[in-house]
Amino acid sequence: MEDKLYDLMDWAEIEAVVYSEEDHPREILGPRVTPEGILIQCFFPGETRVSVKTLSDNRLHPMVLEDEAGFFAVLLKGRQIPKYMYVLGGERGGKEVLDPYAFPPRITAREEAKFQAGVCYRIYEKMGAHPMAIDGVEGVYFAVWAPNAVRVSVVGDFNRWDGRVHQMNRLDSGIFEIFLPGLEAGALYKYEIKAKGGLTYLKADPYANAAELRPDTASVVADLTRFVWDDEGWMQEQRKLQRPDRPMFIYEMHLGSWKKPEEEGREFCNYRELAPLLADYLRDMGYTHVELMPVMEHPLDESWGYQVTGYYAPTSRYGTPEDFMYFMNYMHRSGIGVILDWVPAHFPKDTFGLSAFDGTCLYEHQDPRKGMHPHWGTLIYNYGRPEVKNFLISNALFWADKYHADGIRMDAVASMLYLDYGKNDGEWVANIYGGNENLEAVEFLKHLNSIMKKKYPEVLMIAEESTAWPMITGSLDSDGLGFDYKWNMGWMNDFLGYMRYDPVYRGAHHDELTFSMVYAYSEKFLLSLSHDEVVHGKGTLLNKMPGTPEQKFGNLRAAYGYMVAHPGKKLLFMGQEFGQEPEWSEKRELDWPELQQEEHRQMQAYTQALVKLYTSHPALYELDFSSDGFEWINCLEWEKNLLIFLRKTKREEDTLLIVCNFSNVEYDDYMIGVPYAGKYKEIFNSDAETFGGSGAVNPRVKFSREKEWDERKNSIKVKIPPLGISIYQYTKAVEKLADNQSAKRKKKPAAKAKNLKEELEEKFEKEEK
Repeated sequence: MEDKLYDLMDWAEIEAVVYSEEDHPREILGPRVTPEGILIQCFFPGETRVSVKTLSDNRLHPMVLEDEAGFFAVLLKGRQIPKYMYVLGGERGGKEVLDPYAFPPRITAREEAKFQAGVCYRIYEKMGAHPMAIDGVEGVYFAVWAPNAVRVSVVGDFNRWDGRVHQMNRLDSGIFEIFLPGLEAGALYKYEIKAKGGLTYLKADPYANAAELRPDTASVVADLTRFVWDDEGWMQEQRKLQRPDRPMFIYEMHLGSWKKPEEEGREFCNYRELAPLLADYLRDMGYTHVELMPVMEHPLDESWGYQVTGYYAPTSRYGTPEDFMYFMNYMHRSGIGVILDWVPAHFPKDTFGLSAFDGTCLYEHQDPRKGMHPHWGTLIYNYGRPEVKNFLISNALFWADKYHADGIRMDAVASMLYLDYGKNDGEWVANIYGGNENLEAVEFLKHLNSIMKKKYPEVLMIAEESTAWPMITGSLDSDGLGFDYKWNMGWMNDFLGYMRYDPVYRGAHHDELTFSMVYAYSEKFLLSLSHDEVVHGKGTLLNKMPGTPEQKFGNLRAAYGYMVAHPGKKLLFMGQEFGQEPEWSEKRELDWPELQQEEHRQMQAYTQALVKLYTSHPALYELDFSSDGFEWINCLEWEKNLLIFLRKTKREEDTLLIVCNFSNVEYDDYMIGVPYAGKYKEIFNSDAETFGGSGAVNPRVKFSREKEWDERKNSIKVKIPPLGISIYQYTKAVEKLADNQSAKRKKKPAAKAKNLKEELEEKFEKEEK
């Protein structure tokens, strides 16, 4: 028998296994049927005795040590491969292990072909590390794409991080895979890659579902099937709640610095701790959504998550994948939508990550003029490679599928669209037409948005795009990019630039206040006052405002009021709702003790009232993206720093009159033209004393007069607060008395009715004075 066994040995293949250069180990290791019987071969480095135990009769079959490095073989009688396991040590009672090479691949040829074409959208269910049962055997299936590697092994505590033990099998697509029986969730692992030239190194899994807490970088086997969701109610209503005609006020936040643990020795709160605290706060404040700065795994705290190394793993800073599922589920049960920041524009150079993954520029461009951001020190994805596009598109779908994300906010879209973004002459390469447009990135974005809308039409796709690239939110059928919303960076820059000026000088910059309405309907805009505006020495929003402390708060109230009244969805970064004074830092929690001071409590109460006003009045959101929802009354009072306009729906009775005063002068008896005859009641005033203002409010209802003003037939006189915004709700005038007791009253001459109305108006005006 040993002579037959010797003749069956392929010594070249054995040498490849022993020297860890074999990329098809399943062709030599494991069982196979031969004319002489069942040949079983294995490689256990360092072992001197190994036996095969046939499970049908528990019989031990000693294996022959064919290579002293630990390569064993045995020839069993028969024509059918039996169920078996290895016994290390050769004696009964030795360590028993199942053979990884006895299990077939779990990735089909069709899935490989789709992956190579960039359209295997659920590839995340096969790539990475997945606990599963094969033929009744529990274990973990590993798969990684490394087409240019000489050899890939999965290593971890389970094999002493020895790359010789579990060499993976190459498929035609360049995917390496292996099933490790007996392995469980929680195991640490990496891939050991031998590149051409012999360099061998460790890489974290690009598709890993969990990772170690930094600075450790190993991937962690995770089971995403254990959590039981109960957010069905939210998911069923999701599409209705996120329509363009619904309110959206987003609280942008960084989980690690919103709240810190009270007890010592803990750096971060867990996702489960944060969920009820955050949900209660958001509901109390009236926000509809929360946007999380990237929760995908990243090595550097100071990057805030925008330099990602684990695209499929929620960061372990705040807990496990199940903990994050709990967080998402809790938000939905509380009626809060969750938008996740996502970074497909670039990735860091960390050696354990995607850079030069298989010894070549696999995910990035080889030409540094295409593959590097010189200012950020990061690498740019090769959007022309189908497998790279598949990695990214599947990742966006993954967060919607496995974590029920309500929206994806895509970071740095402008850097993707332009080949020369942040680069000097000679640092970039033109496209095939000689232009600076990244045609491959454009196709990628269209592809992504198309597939997202087909598979998860309720999930919002939001672009942070800082240029005038056309039709970011245009439909794909009209050659647009297909996003749902675009951050209005132009409005943010112009408006904050305007607000920084002392009111005395704002008149000369009035166009910065009104210019946004020139292009307001060119895209579906989201107005953002984001984290980018309160870091790196820029100061908080409060400290951007000029004047005394009291005037700063007045300016900030007026600024927030104008944002709410301006067409577009809304976003405000955490801490700014109560006028935080120190600049935001990821190293400490928000300055919640400031709420012990009256002016910050008043600012928080103001923001709360403003958000709730916004969500309860359809005129402020229903026609955000139609010019029918906005109308100027007076935008020419540049010397007075005034803006007066209407927000509307299709119903006259929903109309709101908005008066913004960005000067520190109070105006009494100011005449304003109004669109309809009737009553105008002030329903909101940022200068109310309860918000910390001077109390220049209009407590009485204003009746319109038939006096032409602002090119309108009717007008009212109002008090305009300094550094403030006041909002009036329109109601039709009552023409008939409700009691209807006297027919004479109904037959009164029109002139008498008119005189009575004027007398009432004059009476109310005298009382106000």
